[in-house]
Amino acid sequence: RFAVSVGYWKDPYIQYFVRQAKERKAPEINRGKLACYYARVHGVSYLIQAFLKKTECNCQIVNLGAGMDTLFWRLKDENLLPRKYFEVDFPMIVARKIHNIKSKPPLSKPIMESHSGDSLLIDSHSLDSSRYSLVGADLRFSSDLEEKLKKHNLDTHLPTLLVAECVLVYMTPQQSANLLKWAASTFPVAMFINYEQVNMTDRFGQIMIENLQRRQCNLAGVEVCRSLDSQKERLLLNGWEAAHAIDMMKVYSFLPQADVKRIEGLEFLDEKELFEQLMQHYCICWASKDSSNL
Repeated sequence: RFAVSVGYWKDPYIQYFVRQAKERKAPEINRGKLACYYARVHGVSYLIQAFLKKTECNCQIVNLGAGMDTLFWRLKDENLLPRKYFEVDFPMIVARKIHNIKSKPPLSKPIMESHSGDSLLIDSHSLDSSRYSLVGADLRFSSDLEEKLKKHNLDTHLPTLLVAECVLVYMTPQQSANLLKWAASTFPVAMFINYEQVNMTDRFGQIMIENLQRRQCNLAGVEVCRSLDSQKERLLLNGWEAAHAIDMMKVYSFLPQADVKRIEGLEFLDEKELFEQLMQHYCICWASKDSSNL
């Protein structure tokens, strides 16, 4: 919300989900973190748009642990909606999001505009329209997840993009392996995008873990975040045919340099080394299964 307010990227919808924070973080943390968010948003968006264009939007997206994400609304504005867009999170998070959608016309109107057919179904823990579904489920139990998604008209024959941003790291390695295995075995044509920590065994990584633990935040799956190779290996061992992983410094170097220059002018950063270390401790991984040779 803060990054959008100072101009790192445009998102007219996040204001309806997240209140503006009053305090500012220390400049070096602020600038480094914001540039990392900027690289994450653009890197993930690049892969999502590539998938949508390759499938000509004849596909579905399943956003796992979606939280207050606004991607559905932004894709609608760009006329890039897939056949169906699913969001999954804990029932408590989903209830909060549904409340926001119901009470804010700029959020509810696009859902109504894209809806066709029978009346829209909505209760305290789920929302189902013809193009957008919000499902309350625990990702650690894939049979329950599948049952709920199918109830909301998940089509296992459609090319499917699954997105998980800082989600798998909060599960045990076995739980995330089960989720990845379920996805790989359920959809014949699919892509999985995962954004999370990497290189966590060095000193900088250990400090990150300690800081999170002090805030009662346990990274149950951090052992899979040892390296880019361990990230790719997890995907390949759980049924995905091809896997790639790059750290966020590499992502940052791939972004349009004119825009990178623009965002670097937004706030002064003299802690270049700290910024680079932070970027080297997050990554984007993507994997695919492609029986149709897309």
